[in-house]
Amino acid sequence: MASFFAWLNYLMVLVRKEFLTIFSDPANRAILFAPALIQALLFGYAASYDVNHVDYAILDQSHSQASAQLLQHLDGSGIFNRTVTIDSNQQIKQVIDDRQALAVITIPSDFEDKLNQGQNSPIQVILDGRNSSTAGMAGSYINNVIAQVNLERTNTTPIVNIESRIWYNPNAESRWGLMPSLIAALSMIQTLLLSALSVAREREQGTFDQLLVTPYRPLEIMIGKALPPIFVGLIQSTIILLIILYWFKIPMNGSVGLLYFGLLSFNIAVVGLGLSISAISLNMQQAMLYTFFLIMPMMLLSGLLTPVQNMPYVLELATYANPLRFSINLIQRIYLEGATIAQVKWDFVPMFILAVITLPLAAWLFRNRLS
Repeated sequence: MASFFAWLNYLMVLVRKEFLTIFSDPANRAILFAPALIQALLFGYAASYDVNHVDYAILDQSHSQASAQLLQHLDGSGIFNRTVTIDSNQQIKQVIDDRQALAVITIPSDFEDKLNQGQNSPIQVILDGRNSSTAGMAGSYINNVIAQVNLERTNTTPIVNIESRIWYNPNAESRWGLMPSLIAALSMIQTLLLSALSVAREREQGTFDQLLVTPYRPLEIMIGKALPPIFVGLIQSTIILLIILYWFKIPMNGSVGLLYFGLLSFNIAVVGLGLSISAISLNMQQAMLYTFFLIMPMMLLSGLLTPVQNMPYVLELATYANPLRFSINLIQRIYLEGATIAQVKWDFVPMFILAVITLPLAAWLFRNRLS
């Protein structure tokens, strides 16, 4: 028994030393508790699969009392928000492509006449299949509204029915919406971690000060450290792209060159963020803590798991500082929709702004951050 307590006391010395190592730095103490609090809030507000806000556009060719009754039910549901009223079928594609509406409802000119004659009167619902789960739920909610209208008009066979078409994802497979997004999301983790550890590792090993006294300028050091993670990120994106194309056989409709230009812009922004983290970190442990603290919020606020439109307004504003949000939107539109650079040009702006801020900041911190 005495030997057991002696061994336990010996073990507690090591445990105490580890606790002192973790809590001795005030920054470490904050990083240990703040992420758990922030991520719990993000999960509670952002990670919701409930569709409580559906933007829709209407093409009402009937302009009748029956169509007005149907639209009144949609607008009064608390879920549907009419964003656009269009005048012709030619406008439908632009509304869907610009993400002005998740659904476009077309009511034909003879809608009320057929109802009054007791005939089936179909309406058309076009859904944006780039987010198949949300589109499926929106279609289900529209069906519920139609069922309610039918019950109010007749107690027998429903005479209003829906003919649905889903664009860019004909079979409404969730894999089609998710897999292209992973081209950016999965590569981001490794790219951010590699760049975040680069300076912290040298500072911990004591070689960073030697690097600073060499003829290299801070900007050159920053570029030399940025290129390898960017290259690794592009290689990882290529592997994921090949798996999507040839294993899951999800067809690509857009330009490969434009896709890689978007990935390059995204990786530059991520590496700038990672190098800034590395420059302010005293050691590898801090760099890893900062990195993993950022990864989860960036994932949750990207639209990868849940639509950005379903988040509270404050969190929607926070997504504008998240390059992953814009890279996912850019990749989805290029891959599934076949979008051109003119259609996705605004997705590049936030990534360029982040790179312009973080890369010079990292170069300045290389020289001025106390080691």
